[in-house]
Parts: sequence; structure tokens; C-alpha cells
Amino acid sequence: MSSGGFHVHGPHDHELEHAAQHEPRGLAGQLAVITAVLATVGAFFSYMGGATQANAALYKNDAAIKKTEASNQWNYYQAKSSKQNLSELALDLSANEEQKAKYRDKIARYEKEKAEIKDKAEKLEAESSHFDELSEGQMHLHHRWAQATTALQVAIAIAAIALLTKKRWMEWATVGLGIVGISLGGAAWLHL
Repeated sequence: MSSGGFHVHGPHDHELEHAAQHEPRGLAGQLAVITAVLATVGAFFSYMGGATQANAALYKNDAAIKKTEASNQWNYYQAKSSKQNLSELALDLSANEEQKAKYRDKIARYEKEKAEIKDKAEKLEAESSHFDELSEGQMHLHHRWAQATTALQVAIAIAAIALLTKKRWMEWATVGLGIVGISLGGAAWLHL
């Protein structure tokens, strides 16, 4: 309160007056805003980079599971082939027509079972390849997000140097690297 030239106010009022008189303007104010924006965008990019890396690992895991299932099917196929070969040998060695008919039926059954097993194994291999492709795509995106995040982090570091040195050209370097980082993030967003 002021009366008769005497001015009294509390600590909070003093801080508000001080902030109003010394509000960041010029280079410092601009760099503060630029840094805040870059840090916010960088946090989002960092999150997306982690998410795509996790997705890539999950897809790679699915590919390994399908590859194992396919391998199991090929082992099963091989076992049926061995049984078929033994039945063919028994057919050749057998003199009894009744036994030969039994072995012919077994051979035909094994041939049919092998065809089904082969189809299943090939489908599992195709699924494994598909998951591998998805994983590679996610890793590509992860690298884009990481590049974008790195560019923004370097831009923030240059902003700090610009603030300390009070060099206007470093502020422009900050903005330029920020644009590069945001462009790389846009490329990741668009799956490029």
C-alpha cells in the first residue's frame, strides 16, 4: 500500500513486479520458447521411437515362433517320408498280395499326409517371413524416430550455447536443426 510516498507490498507482489520488469525478451525469450517446443516434440518422438522398437521385437518374436512351428512340421514331414520309404521297401520285399495291398494303402496315406503337412509348413514359413518384414518396417521407423529425436536434442544443446554466447546465428542453427528433426519425425509419421 502507498500513502504519502511510502510504498509497502508483500514478497509475492515484489516477484510479480520483478518478473514484469525483467520479462524475458529478445534472444533469451525466443530461445526459451524454441527450447520448450523442441523438448515437447522431442518427448513425443522419443516415445514413438520406443514404441516402434518394441513392436519390432514383438514381430521378430512372432516370426521366430512361426519358424519353429514350420520346422516342427518339416520334421513331421520327414518322419512321414521315412515311414513311407519303409512301406515302399516292405512292398518290394513282400510276396503276399494281401500284404502288398496293405503297404500300397499305407504309401498312399503317407503321401496324402505329407502333402497336408507340407502345405501347413509352407504357410507357417510364409507367416514367419511376413512377421520378419513387419519387424524390419518397424525398425526402419524406429531409426527415423531416433534420428528425429537426436536432431532435436542437438538443437536444444545449440540453443543453450546460443543463450550463453548470445550469438544470433546459433539461434538460427537451433531453428534449422529443429526443422530437420521435425521433418525426420514427419517422415517417420508418414512411414517413409
